Amino acid sequence: MFKNKKLILMATLLVFAMFSVVGCGGDTGEETGDQAAQSVKDKFDGKIIGIDPGAGIMKATDTTIEEYGLDYELVEGSGATMTATLKQAIDNNEWVVVTGWAPHWMFARYDLKFLEDPKGTYGEAETINTIVRLGLKEDLPEVYEVCANFAWDSGQIGSAMGIAEDVGDDVLAARQWVEKNTDLVNSWLPEGYDAAVTVDSPTKETVTLLYVEWACARAETHVMADVLQNIMGYQVELLPVSAAAMYEGLANGEGDAIFTAWLPFTHGDYMEQVGDRVEDLGPSYEDAKIGLVVPAYVEINSIEELNN
Repeated sequence: MFKNKKLILMATLLVFAMFSVVGCGGDTGEETGDQAAQSVKDKFDGKIIGIDPGAGIMKATDTTIEEYGLDYELVEGSGATMTATLKQAIDNNEWVVVTGWAPHWMFARYDLKFLEDPKGTYGEAETINTIVRLGLKEDLPEVYEVCANFAWDSGQIGSAMGIAEDVGDDVLAARQWVEKNTDLVNSWLPEGYDAAVTVDSPTKETVTLLYVEWACARAETHVMADVLQNIMGYQVELLPVSAAAMYEGLANGEGDAIFTAWLPFTHGDYMEQVGDRVEDLGPSYEDAKIGLVVPAYVEINSIEELNN
C-alpha cells in the first residue's frame, strides 16, 4: 500500500514538473526560437565574408541583405582573403558564409554549397564572355580570331584554376595547363599554328589584356596570354584592374581584350555604361553562378534561414 502511494506521489510530482515547464512554454518557446535564430547568426559571427568593394557580387550582396532583412555585416576584402577565411573556418569545422562564384577552384578543393536564393537577388545562371575593343578585328585579325574561338567547360577552367592555386604562379600554371591541353588549344588557334610548338621570343605587336583579380579571371587571362605569346608570338601586357576600370579601359582603347565579362547580371551595369564602344564576342563559358556559399556541413540551405 505504501509502495503504491509512493508511486502515485512520484507520478504526481513528475506531471507537475512537466506542467510547470510547459506552462512557462508560452513565453519560453518564443525565447527559444529567438535564441535559435540568434545562434545561427552567432555561428556565422554576424558576418558575410566578401571580396573587393565595387565588385558586382558585392553590389548583389548589398541588395540581398536588404531584400532578406539580414542583420549581417558584409566584410570587404579580396578574393584571396575570402578563400583564406573559408579555409580557416573549414579547418576548424566552423560556420562561415562567403560571397562565392562558380567556376572557382574552391569547389574542387572543398565540399561547398550555394545557399538557395528564393528571391532571386543573385540572378540566374550567367555566361562568361570575351569582350574586345572596337577595331581589333581590322588591326590584329589573328588575335581577334583566337579571342572569338576561345571556349572551355567547367572541368577545363577548374583544372586551370587548380594548377594556379597549387603552383602559386599564374604564368607558370598557364604554361603547364596549355601543355596538357594542346588539343583544346588547337581548336582556338588560327590556321597555321600548333599548340605543341612554341616560339623562343615574341616579336609581334603588343596585345594588352585587362582583368580583375578573381581566380577564374586570372586563369582565363593567363592561359590566353600564354597562347598569344608562347604559341602565336605576340608580346603580351597584363593589367590587373578594378571591374569598372576594366570595361572603361577597353572602351577607351587602353586594352585589347577581356576574358572575364560576367553577363548579364554581375557586370551588366559596366556593359551598359560602355555600350557600343566595345564588341561582345559571346560566351567562353556557360552556367556561371554567383551567390552566398557555405561549407556543406552548415545546417542551413537557404538565405532565408540566415534569419531562421
